Amino acid sequence: MSVKHVYVPYYGDVELTEEVVKTFIAKALGYGIIVSSAFVKLPQIIKLYLSKSAVGLSFIGCFMELLAVTFNTSYSLAKGYPYSSWGEAPFLQIETALIAFFILWYSEQRSQAISFVSIYALFVSVLVSGYTPVNILWYLQAMNLPLAVTGKMVQARRNLINKHTGQLSLITTFLLFFGCTARIFTSLQETGDKLIIMTFTAATLANFVLFAQVVYYWNNTNEYLRKEAKKKKS
Repeated sequence: MSVKHVYVPYYGDVELTEEVVKTFIAKALGYGIIVSSAFVKLPQIIKLYLSKSAVGLSFIGCFMELLAVTFNTSYSLAKGYPYSSWGEAPFLQIETALIAFFILWYSEQRSQAISFVSIYALFVSVLVSGYTPVNILWYLQAMNLPLAVTGKMVQARRNLINKHTGQLSLITTFLLFFGCTARIFTSLQETGDKLIIMTFTAATLANFVLFAQVVYYWNNTNEYLRKEAKKKKS
């Protein structure tokens, strides 16, 4: 005989309807994404820090991605959406901002790197202050779709021209692709916001392109980085 009810602490007996199961899966996925997001870009950050090089990485592409995740945080917070549906965004903001800083810093643009961090911190404080109208945040969120795609495609174009992916991390690109794929389901289940769902769908496709490029250019990239390392030593 199939189980129709399950005991949940603080809630008592819960009927296992299809909707309840979907909600549970969405919540579990959501919090899983949030936990993993604290580490998703760590491989990329470590790779930049250890190599002291940002070769092959596009600041413009990274900056567009940073804006997209920043707008997502501000909009979701203002709308009061469940934390499980967007909680990874603040972690991704910090990590992406750090990557953007490293790109500038290791490209010998150190004054610009410091200015960037200062201006970005001020910009974020304005967006989450509670004084920015929700309708303005909606329009910013609407920009996520072109930002999410364009930022990734700027990087993809650079990879195509270079015929290698430089310091782009295989692990990070894969985790971003997987995370965005899972976010499509959680957004459908927890927010139903078509704008957010479309954004994550576009981001999933864009992240897949970058992941595929890292795999495709793997040998070219390793050869290029070996040559660069030899130049530094000589």
